[in-house]
Amino acid sequence: MSPNQPKTPPRQIRIGDTWYDFDAAAKAMGTERAAVIRELIDWYIREPGAKLPSRPERAVVELARTQREAKGDRS
Repeated sequence: MSPNQPKTPPRQIRIGDTWYDFDAAAKAMGTERAAVIRELIDWYIREPGAKLPSRPERAVVELARTQREAKGDRS
């Protein structure tokens, strides 16, 4: 077993181009998309002590979107 093998299997969902803006927003907050999604799920199903994750300023998302669109790609 490799040392970086995750404990849970990956799940697939369809989101669209906002996925890339979400990535920039998560990174701006010093985290990653998966961690934010887990926090949202815990809050949504009312896990004890779960709270909504902090959000970045809207300007972070707008800048990321503008840069992505200027490059003409989704990364």
